[in-house]
Amino acid sequence: MTVKVAVIYYSATGSVHALAQAVAAGAASAGAEVRLRRVAELAPDSAIDQNPLWRRHVDAAGSIPEASIDDLAWADAFAFGTPTRFGAPAAQLKQFIDQAGGLWHEGGLADKPVTAFTSAFNRHGGSEATLLSLGNVFYHWGALIVPPGFTDPVVYAAGGNPYGTSHVTGPTGDGPDTAVLEAARYQGQRLAQITIRLLGSGRVTDAADDGNAREALAATASRTA
Repeated sequence: MTVKVAVIYYSATGSVHALAQAVAAGAASAGAEVRLRRVAELAPDSAIDQNPLWRRHVDAAGSIPEASIDDLAWADAFAFGTPTRFGAPAAQLKQFIDQAGGLWHEGGLADKPVTAFTSAFNRHGGSEATLLSLGNVFYHWGALIVPPGFTDPVVYAAGGNPYGTSHVTGPTGDGPDTAVLEAARYQGQRLAQITIRLLGSGRVTDAADDGNAREALAATASRTA
């Protein structure tokens, strides 16, 4: 069985876009059929033009299909990405989510695995709060939250956020580095694997892989304790 994963995101200057691509690649590597979708931009051109990075990304991302509620209905699992906005999701992503009331009422969002990822300007700029805020939406949906947790050493290498992959752009606006992208790929892979398992098509990992992961995690934890 091929599971279907929708990666739906908003990105202003491109950092969340890069994370979304990595999450999508990770899900695809686990055998999932993936839809990568961006939500509609709500900001006026006058605001976008004040930031060259924002304008550049808006122009470059035009080839990415725009998300619709049909993508949520199609998917067996979701991954949502957003920059932080005062410790909460960006208005663009929230506006898209707010359109899902009908599908929610029909039960079309219940029991589906979901995960989230984010990016912020500062290390303490609200990444965890943003992911936890999205969790409140998922509780209402009755979705099954699939965080990366501390289930693989790549989570530690990317900064150790168990709620979801997060990137710190800093004042230069740098995109995610290799470690963060690897964590995002792992998060997408884990989401797809958990979905496969829930749909009864296989195991997340075999016993050998589980043992190796536990040994690696124990070694990492002992170095950081």
